[in-house]
Amino acid sequence: MTKYLLDTNVVSEAIKTRPNGNVMKKLEKHQNEMATAVIVWHELQFGYQRLPASRKRSLIKTYLEEVVAPSLPILPYDRAAAEWHADQRARLTAGGKTPSFVDGQIAAIAKVNGLTLVTRNSTDFKIFSGLKVENWYR
Repeated sequence: MTKYLLDTNVVSEAIKTRPNGNVMKKLEKHQNEMATAVIVWHELQFGYQRLPASRKRSLIKTYLEEVVAPSLPILPYDRAAAEWHADQRARLTAGGKTPSFVDGQIAAIAKVNGLTLVTRNSTDFKIFSGLKVENWYR
């Protein structure tokens, strides 16, 4: 059963030179309970495609194609997510806050799928109502 939606920084942690031990333990512990968002997939693809041809670029591409894609369901930004996102943007902007559009999309995918969003940037997501957020870096 899927419980967690992983943000970009969490998905990419495993390929860092010195990955965070807490994150790695949680990824192992919850390996069958995780998904990510199509927005995160875009960010990962965009990030590696901007790199010049190199060993690093090849390693990241392999990690995405052979580890991430086959092991993490990639959830869509659908109508329900778009409606929840619009409601949150309207509420926040009326209160003088301008949330990141991409963060709002990721939050919406987590919320409408009943998942806890896992991110290093918890404060960026705490502004969204009713969204469960965890930081596995601590």
